[in-house]
Amino acid sequence: MIDHSKQKGIKLGNLEIGLGKVFVIAEIGNNHNGSLDRAIDMVDRALSIGVDCVKFQMRNLEEIYRSRSLERKGEDLGTEYVLDLLKKFELSVEEHRALNKYCKASGIIYLCTPWDLKSVDILEGFDVPGYKVASADLTNMPLLEKMSGTKKPLIISTGMSLQSEVEFTVNYLKERDVDFILLHCNSTYPAPFHDINLKSMNSLSELHKFVGYSGHERGINVSLAAVALDACVIERHFTLDRSMEGPDHTASLTEVEFSDLIKGIREIEKALGEKLDRQLTQGEMINRENLGKSLISSKILKKGTLIDPSHIKVRSPGQGLSPQNYSNLVGQTLSRDLDFEDYFYPSDLTENRHEPRKYNFKRPWGVPVRYHDFQKYNNLITPDLWEFHLSYSDLELKSGHFLSGTYETDFVVHAPELFSGSHLMDLASKDETYRQRSIAETQRVIDTTNILKDYFPKTKKPLIVTNVGGWSVDKPLTKSEITASYERFFISLEALDTSGVEIIPQSMAPFPWHFGGQRYQNMFIKSDEIEKYCTEFNLRICYDVSHSRLACNFDGTDFYEFSEAVAKFTAHLHIGDALKLNGEGLQIGEGDIDFPKLSNILNNGCLSSSFIPEIWQGHKNNGEGFWVALEKLKNLL
Repeated sequence: MIDHSKQKGIKLGNLEIGLGKVFVIAEIGNNHNGSLDRAIDMVDRALSIGVDCVKFQMRNLEEIYRSRSLERKGEDLGTEYVLDLLKKFELSVEEHRALNKYCKASGIIYLCTPWDLKSVDILEGFDVPGYKVASADLTNMPLLEKMSGTKKPLIISTGMSLQSEVEFTVNYLKERDVDFILLHCNSTYPAPFHDINLKSMNSLSELHKFVGYSGHERGINVSLAAVALDACVIERHFTLDRSMEGPDHTASLTEVEFSDLIKGIREIEKALGEKLDRQLTQGEMINRENLGKSLISSKILKKGTLIDPSHIKVRSPGQGLSPQNYSNLVGQTLSRDLDFEDYFYPSDLTENRHEPRKYNFKRPWGVPVRYHDFQKYNNLITPDLWEFHLSYSDLELKSGHFLSGTYETDFVVHAPELFSGSHLMDLASKDETYRQRSIAETQRVIDTTNILKDYFPKTKKPLIVTNVGGWSVDKPLTKSEITASYERFFISLEALDTSGVEIIPQSMAPFPWHFGGQRYQNMFIKSDEIEKYCTEFNLRICYDVSHSRLACNFDGTDFYEFSEAVAKFTAHLHIGDALKLNGEGLQIGEGDIDFPKLSNILNNGCLSSSFIPEIWQGHKNNGEGFWVALEKLKNLL
């Protein structure tokens, strides 16, 4: 697969072709059957299903055919049939002009195939962004010379041409420094599958870096396969009814089929990714943690022990050192004490260990803890606050088993997202029974939080970080469905007794991982919605910068503008790096967040807001990930 990151694309209208997003052309051609109204209707339908470009054809028959052909003097039946249809279904120049104007106003690219020199002159008067070259004209050098002179990009079908002819034209265009795209094509209507020879795209790619596919086959599967072979353009004929008169209708896609094609193309684009070495996705990391294997201690081991095979076992879960490091671990001298079945970690292979130290920040800071490891961290550091991450089983525990007396720090609670019986928190669910269960579980979290106040008297109104729901399984919610979800969420808030606490929804990533699989998140994603609902309902949020960076990457919005917009509503911060769409909770500096720039925004917009480092598996190896993050953030926040 081609690495698009270092390429320059071909500009056509307001789009750049060849940088990963497939350019989709709906070839209307003459399938309007001579009706301007039908052509406009087809433009509207193409636009509604996500087509990038609609293409038509223009001919001056006297410039294309010899006189005896036009006069029906002994021409074969095939040519007679084509001429009859062309005369019957061609649009006038003024109708083409009107179509071009309509497409510009509608926001879709108008493209046309000129079959002769006069048609090029006419289309130049329309200010079209480029030209399509029909397969029949790949060898038409006067026409190619004329088009090349316009300095506009060309999209050239290679059907009915020999390899030597394609190579000749490619060299011709390269010598003239023309921007062009080659389309693999079989010029039969419809094309038999056994004749398509899609692997010829590979041969075209050796000639030229911009290659697409123009299909005339039945169905959409071959076109989707062309996308997987890195086609930068997909062109298919478009019809309202395959039974209409004309040779192209039978090889065309209907509106429903074209819609399915575009949906498939966009899914394949996402799945193709980039040409990189094998990397773990966020979902795989979660499943690796749960299902993978680790090297663990087979007995209590003291610092200074020379490790031998009798000290090591391989067990799940996969939260420690990979078993591939077994031979590397044998012979190492332990630099710490290990209890029975403690994990070995990568730091056990080196002398480089990260330990906590005294930290000073401009704002209150803390680390995430669980009940079971609170005392361990309490012996290591003295933060301004603790963020208790509760699981649903923690709600059944007595906090006094883990806490004693009082502590001179603040605390925050992170509510569980998952409850017993595979119940994912959703205070916005349209399933009333499900929503009521979520309300009841949230109330249990509130009650537990109020109990914790006895141990942390400094905190008068603790914050409860909550993933409030609003997720969907198969597809994103519509705008109206999202609005309704927010309305249900605020109804749920009204039903809760929040005395003594403050619920702060967490800003969310676009694709949360639930049960090791991906869902769609629909609430607390966009800055305008956060501003609107926080203002309307006097609400504050936990700003998870890693989540929101992923959301901005997905939406194509500016993350730093997002941060400026939500800072004034931020009560608490989760700080971690992020990369692309799923790189969540990365160590500071391992993603694409500019932390000096972000810190300036947060220090100006919410200096009193507390923060924790939210690093994926930062608690492992005595909180190693937290200490690294805090060290990197010490001069920023």
